[in-house]
Amino acid sequence: MLRLTGLCSGYGSVPICRELNLHIKKGEIAVILGRNGVGKTTLMKTIIGVLPCHTGTIHFKGTDVTRMSASNRARFGMGYIPQGRGIFPRLTVEENLQMGHLINSDSGRERLYERVYEMFPRLDERRRQKGGTLSGGEQQMLAMGRALVGNPDMLILDEPSEGVQPSIVQDFVPLLQGLNKELGLTMLVVEQNLDFAMSLAERCYIMDRGTIVTELDKSEMGDSERVRHYLAI
Repeated sequence: MLRLTGLCSGYGSVPICRELNLHIKKGEIAVILGRNGVGKTTLMKTIIGVLPCHTGTIHFKGTDVTRMSASNRARFGMGYIPQGRGIFPRLTVEENLQMGHLINSDSGRERLYERVYEMFPRLDERRRQKGGTLSGGEQQMLAMGRALVGNPDMLILDEPSEGVQPSIVQDFVPLLQGLNKELGLTMLVVEQNLDFAMSLAERCYIMDRGTIVTELDKSEMGDSERVRHYLAI
């Protein structure tokens, strides 16, 4: 579904991601773990096309999208939930969701408005409420719903647990796993919450200083001491 080869990117002439390689299989849930400042968000912005790739390649669904614009990558099937949620505070819940209408529009798939309201009943109750008046957890639901409306091939989430109370975070695990099974939705999740990541993912990459330092499968992720060792690099 997604393959990065020798990817280097950053801000202007300042390199952040360096010679980075990873692959995400179709239908997989994978997590990138790492401390603050190691380049995780820079990597996500490069994958979705907000930041340019200095060198290396990005292949999505077998197509080289390295020079494709962010809007065209969204139309091609990438759904993105940014760090800090990025909702439109002055728009209603319903209007926010409509912003996701063009995601995966190239596929001609059904839009999932009613399915989103079924998944997030609180959003259904607040259709005409301004996004900025929602709680942190509700805003995260709205950001997820906006990305899901377009029925994407791949969902990219940047720290979905940030600023959300633990009880709601734990509700996200069965929800995301259910979407993965029901829709065959591939997911790439950036996280610092180790327990959330280990509950959710089938495989994880550990990132440090702008590159991938190791890859762990599900059984290796169960060794929390080993994972914490890598995160303490």
